[in-house]
Amino acid sequence: MYTSHFGLTEFPFSITPDPRYLYMSERHREALAHLLYGVGDGGGFVQLTGEVGTGKTTLCRSLLEQLPPHVDVALILNPRLTAIELLATVCDELSISYPPGTASVKLLVDALYRHLLDAHARGRRTVLIIDEAQSLAAQVLEQIRLLTNLETAKEKLLQIILIGQPELTHLLNRPRLRQLAQRVTARYHLLPLSKAETRAYIRHRIEVAGRREMLLSDAAMRQVHGFSGGVPRLINVICDRALLGAYAQNRDHVDAVTARRAAKEVLGRITGSRYARVFRRISAVTVVGAAIAGTWIFLTPEQLAQLPRSERPLSQDNGVPVPSANETAPTLPVVNTRDNGRQGTEEARLGAGEQSNAVATSESDRVGVVKLADVLAEPSLRSDKTSAFVSLFSRWRLDYHRAKSGLACERARLEGLACLFKVGTWTKLRRFNLPAIIELATPTGGKHYAAVTALERQSATLEFGGRQFTLDASEIDLFWDGSFILLWKPPPLSTTLVAGMRGRDVEWLRQRLSELDGRPLPGRNPDVYDDELKERVMTFQRSRSLLPDGIVGEETLTNLTTARHDPGTPSLSSARP
Repeated sequence: MYTSHFGLTEFPFSITPDPRYLYMSERHREALAHLLYGVGDGGGFVQLTGEVGTGKTTLCRSLLEQLPPHVDVALILNPRLTAIELLATVCDELSISYPPGTASVKLLVDALYRHLLDAHARGRRTVLIIDEAQSLAAQVLEQIRLLTNLETAKEKLLQIILIGQPELTHLLNRPRLRQLAQRVTARYHLLPLSKAETRAYIRHRIEVAGRREMLLSDAAMRQVHGFSGGVPRLINVICDRALLGAYAQNRDHVDAVTARRAAKEVLGRITGSRYARVFRRISAVTVVGAAIAGTWIFLTPEQLAQLPRSERPLSQDNGVPVPSANETAPTLPVVNTRDNGRQGTEEARLGAGEQSNAVATSESDRVGVVKLADVLAEPSLRSDKTSAFVSLFSRWRLDYHRAKSGLACERARLEGLACLFKVGTWTKLRRFNLPAIIELATPTGGKHYAAVTALERQSATLEFGGRQFTLDASEIDLFWDGSFILLWKPPPLSTTLVAGMRGRDVEWLRQRLSELDGRPLPGRNPDVYDDELKERVMTFQRSRSLLPDGIVGEETLTNLTTARHDPGTPSLSSARP
């Protein structure tokens, strides 16, 4: 067909979920990061939703290719099962023996429990992944929830990842499934690609297929995006038909006319603008439903337009001992070293061969005395996840170990806080102005976790197990991919806010905006989310580099909360308390 005509080694726009063709847009990177977080987490649920054709199954295949060797996976692709059938399928996937033809839930659960205990004792982690999870029956979901009760005294034995269409969110919002919804520790909703991402997606697939030159004109790619609405599967179908059309015309590229004709042949009377409107409505409803579910740990649509790099959200407690606040100070040539509970700065203790001078006060003098590579190579350094969360909790004047068990974000929720997983640059972190945890990766594959406790113009202070190091931000960038997690205090809202709503939540929104922009509250109907309030929300979103859609979801709420630091809230800026 057209492959040899265009110098391609294979068809670039096949709709099969080949991980080689997965284009890692910022939103797909975030989605994959949430799945990887689920693999490394200590139990509970991770939920990934997205419309048909947005790339969920391909992400799942990519996840399977990146699994660590100590992880066992039970993958269920056909969830239209009874509770007995699902348990038997899980046992089959994990090669667990059970009496043939058994109809006993207890026998299957007991067999699974024994296997999980044995795997845990051997240092292995078990993950259950269910694709098309929106098709699960409510009673089957309840049985899946009960599987998370399989645990030791310290941690869960089974991590569950649910992947499905937006209907999955509505399913979990049912009152009878509220216990399951409360155990979802991370949520992500995958949206279609933007116009720029559509161009990069097309270019990526053509390059994977063996051709470096672009085969579609700029105008043709605009047509593809307009008709597809940014849905990867529709992009594939339209581009495949467009290449076939160009081949039939003996052309060496696809122009706008050919792309438009191909789109109309594929989509019929449904236009891309209609697809885009449908996806926007579905996404807004999904965000509202997810917020009603009562879990703050998910990413909302307004986050998606601005994410610069990939994220690997941080998992929690891994059981590594944490040093006390009085642990011996380091012997490395460090700068600005402090104990975990103190605010004052101690004089750095210099190692052998270093000049013994006091720490200078200017930032340019304070940075560069110690190298991050040397810090991470020190055997006594406490750089595990637990230590990082202990440091993060201490910035909020909280004791991480007060709760005897539970994941870090669950412990935070008991204290009235919530976890926020993000990816970005120092600029984004500076905008939140809250302490955060970052993951650092060394060239040899080692992973370390640090709490960012202060942020200056060109430097950042990292805390490892109570020991602080002020380092050049550009040097940290060599080890940091941009992912971070922070704690924030969510406002007393019961749902995501959109235009047309009314009630006390809307009154809170008006009050907060008035505190920030100085405009007085209206004399009438302050509890109505009208067009005037929507415009104020959009103005605020633009000022914070957010997607100006007027939807007050988690990203906007976090920015509303952190735009002006309240007393008692920790800060990265030395100019604030």
